[in-house]
Amino acid sequence: MSWLLTRTLVAMLAAVVGVMIGRAIGGTFEEGRLGGLFGGALSVAAVVLVDAWRGQQLLSWLRGAQDRAAPRDAGFWGELGYRFERAMRLRDQAIVTERVRLQQFLSAIEASPNGVMLLDGGDQIEWCNSVAADHFGLDPVRDRRQRLTNLVRSPAFVSYLQKGEFDEAIQFGDALGRRMFSVLVRPYGEGMKLVLSNDVTERERADAMRRDFVANVSHEIRTPLTVLAGFVETMSDLPLTEVERRRVLTLMAQQTDRMQALVADLLTLAQLEGSPRPAADRWVSVAGLLQRASVDGGALSAGRHQITVRGGDDAEIAGSDTELLSAVANLVNNAVRYTPEGGRIELRWQWREDGGADIDVSDTGPGIAREHLGRLTERFYRVDGSRSRDTGGTGLGLSIVKHVAQRHGGEIDVHSEVGKGSRFRLRFPAARVRQRGADAPAAEAASGAMA
Repeated sequence: MSWLLTRTLVAMLAAVVGVMIGRAIGGTFEEGRLGGLFGGALSVAAVVLVDAWRGQQLLSWLRGAQDRAAPRDAGFWGELGYRFERAMRLRDQAIVTERVRLQQFLSAIEASPNGVMLLDGGDQIEWCNSVAADHFGLDPVRDRRQRLTNLVRSPAFVSYLQKGEFDEAIQFGDALGRRMFSVLVRPYGEGMKLVLSNDVTERERADAMRRDFVANVSHEIRTPLTVLAGFVETMSDLPLTEVERRRVLTLMAQQTDRMQALVADLLTLAQLEGSPRPAADRWVSVAGLLQRASVDGGALSAGRHQITVRGGDDAEIAGSDTELLSAVANLVNNAVRYTPEGGRIELRWQWREDGGADIDVSDTGPGIAREHLGRLTERFYRVDGSRSRDTGGTGLGLSIVKHVAQRHGGEIDVHSEVGKGSRFRLRFPAARVRQRGADAPAAEAASGAMA
């Protein structure tokens, strides 16, 4: 209240001084009383005018852009201007701080791998990050303040948004059917909505592959089990001669071997997918690797094919001996199964100019049509299903080969022409292969081959 007391005292003092001056002047003209009243009134009016002028200055500053300092008068108006200016500066600082925080928050949402969109009470787009714009096919700047249902044509999503029941997420695909999105809406504020979207294309594809895998495994196992059950029932219900009994037992043994091979390949795949990559400090002799794969293929061929090995005498591969042998042996066994009697099968090691190397397994079999080449390494994919089962294949061999190659930093390449045979090539990077030095002890070669 000090400002009120000060202003009151100033007004009273001005009135007293005005009265005194007015009486002095009025006394000269024998009108002292009237002069005193006039002088007091004039003094108070002068104080009021000065006060009004100072208030007008402050008011003009407040009505302006406040880009300059407030009037620095003494007394009440000066204090009031200072208080206004200080409050406005604090307000501006708070606004700047909040803008920075908002920008940081929006930047964090922008960096999110999920889509985030804000809708107002009329389902108009307030803001969305680039991920949400990509999911819904929007322009984050041009489409702002547009009604979302006018821009997104998916009937499932439009119905979901308009229905207003957001307990569960909804999934819908893009116009081309190539991508699948999961969208969840959460209400907030006064009728506003937060739309969260997530690209689940890969997850859905993986789930589909998993379902197909389970269905294929079930089918592959069910077939020999059905055959075995039929043979068991036959042996239990029908009197069989010794020749018939032996034939049935032989067929049952074949189906049992088929199931055992399938289970073994499934376990191999599970181990490859669930274990870390082989270390790059354990070196395997290529010559020993190719020779052992050739021996396994020769046992399966039983002399019906000509199997040759070329190259690799001075080479080594860094990795798992067991996995590498499994991959090469699978390729050789496939070549033996599908190459007619009298055909040729060759295992070859070749260095590349970039320092890497390849293991080729080629045959003179019937070859594979071009449309099948891209899918050969898929699990249970067969060019000719009935023929593959007749040869004893599980449909998992090439998938195992692909996984082994990838775990050693390489890849599998297939070249085949119908009627001209096939070539399966394992390509290894330079970091995984080396040439054995001439002075390396023979014992190291033996240990590398047998590790």
